Amino acid sequence: MAKALSFSCGNHVVYPAHGIGKIKSIETHEVGEQSLEMFVISFEKDRMTLRLPVAKAKMSGLRPVCTTKEMASAINALKVRKGVRRTMWSRRAQEYEAKINSGDPVFLAEVVRELYRTSNQPDQSYSERQVYQNAITRLAGEIAAVESIQHDQAVQKVEKILEAA
Repeated sequence: MAKALSFSCGNHVVYPAHGIGKIKSIETHEVGEQSLEMFVISFEKDRMTLRLPVAKAKMSGLRPVCTTKEMASAINALKVRKGVRRTMWSRRAQEYEAKINSGDPVFLAEVVRELYRTSNQPDQSYSERQVYQNAITRLAGEIAAVESIQHDQAVQKVEKILEAA
């Protein structure tokens, strides 16, 4: 819980189920007979606001944006080419969703790398494109926060790395 209290207003944070957000305020709400201190987190991309009890922050997976060193590991994961696994899409989709919802940038990079298609490769199914978009949006959001660049620039950076791999 001590780690949860280290967040302050204006900090970018990663909430695994929604991606990158910004702590707008810390409010106290009366719930029944109890007084709860809550982080108010804004997710601009989704136009959503989340109120998360401070005491539940760590358990929910809320974490600060990764460091440049941690982001370098994720970017390196984009560069490593692996063979396509021959398992059913439904099983791979579940694995990809679990990796995306973990909020781990290296796992996000792995999903992006595995689902990335160049113009000369076969088209993806609708669900593959959806999973890819979800993963690249989350990864680019964190890259943008770490490097203080726009989201679109981060997407372009990721795609350029993937093309070069």
